Parts: sequence; structure tokens; C-alpha cells
Amino acid sequence: MSRRASPPSSLPLIAVPSPLPKETDYARRVRQLAELHVEIRVCERCVAAGYLAEANTVGATRGRIGDAVMVVGQAPGHLSVERSIPFAGPGGVILDRWLQQAGFAAGALHREVYLSALTRCDPGKNPRGTGDRKPSPPELALCRPYLLRELELVRPQVILPVGGMAIAAFLGSQRLEDVIGEAFERNGALLVPLPHPSGVSRWLNDPAHQQLLARALERLAAWRISGQSQASDGAVP
Repeated sequence: MSRRASPPSSLPLIAVPSPLPKETDYARRVRQLAELHVEIRVCERCVAAGYLAEANTVGATRGRIGDAVMVVGQAPGHLSVERSIPFAGPGGVILDRWLQQAGFAAGALHREVYLSALTRCDPGKNPRGTGDRKPSPPELALCRPYLLRELELVRPQVILPVGGMAIAAFLGSQRLEDVIGEAFERNGALLVPLPHPSGVSRWLNDPAHQQLLARALERLAAWRISGQSQASDGAVP
């Protein structure tokens, strides 16, 4: 079953800034990131615009300056809101297992990785079926500045867009089969797209898709071992 990573809105693709060493302008970046986290926690833009009944950003963001890897998901789910931890549900367990396959220690997802998302509030359940509602284009637009500022401050070496919406935000409309298993260089940073770890998704039921995921994790493992992407312009061979 083919699935396309649809563009989340008419927003331009996210421009990835070049990685920075942790020590570069460290104090300023730490201070401004802390201020940004506070700003995100008190944000009520989507409530004021009428897209959400209430704001619940407590499970949206986690990480620090010096995190070399950034995960960008779609939006926090209800368990993340309840526990005030991004990727707190079953999807987070699966994602941490994938990181272990790439050579990271168990629990690295919540200890060593900057966790972000396209939007910062739980959008609620999909009214037409199972799973969570996809954030609307206006919601994505209201939250986009937060992600851009995080990227500018954290300057990760590797970005893992998780799921079709996050992949499309960085790479444009693509078939998942064409991007999962590939790695892309952007301004010195490495993008390694991953499928959504949600049990609702059936994409990984296909053995061929499982092989693409394994290839993506091999690319992440190779970066972790070498400490650099060895990337060329565009897709990494």
C-alpha cells in the first residue's frame, strides 16, 4: 500500500540551519531556548483563533542545547499531555526501540534527543475514524515559528522527521516508499525520514516497508558511528 507524505499546508519547506558545536554561543542559546520553552507552554494562539477549545502544550517539547539529534513529529497525543512528556505513548516506546536498533542506549529518546513537533497541542481524535486528528493548515502555520526558532537555537546534526506530515514539511510531497530508507543533506545536517510509529498506521505491515525502515536505521547507525553524515548534495548514497 503506497502512501504519500502530503504537504502540511502552503507553507514553504523548512530551511534547516547548519549544525553548531554545543559550546558555540552556549549561554545565549541556553537562555533563549529556556525562554522559548516558556513561551510555548503558555501559548494559546490556536484557542484565540478558534481552532482548539483549550491549549495543552505541556507534552509538546523536550530537550536542550547540545542534543545532536532532533525528532520532529506531527503533534503530541493525549498521553503526552497527561504525562507532560513528548512521545509518552506506545509510539514513543516503538521509536525508542528503533533508536536502539541504530545503536542508541535504551531510553535515549527521552534522554539524548530533542523532541519537537509541527504543532504543540493535542489536536484530539480523528472524528472520522481511529487515530488522532491531523492539525489543520492554519494550526501548522501558527506553530511553525516555534519549530524554526528551535532549529535555529539547537542546531542539531541529525533531524528525524517522523510521519508523513513532518516529512513533507522538510522534503515536500513524497511517497513514503521514496524517502524512507534514504538520507538527505541539508546545509550540513542530515535528514533521515522515519514512518510514524503509531499502531494505527498500516504502512509497516508490508515486509518491503519494514526493510526500508531497517535501511533508515542503518543510516542513522552509520552517522552515530562515524560522527558525521558523509553526505553529498541531495540524497545520501
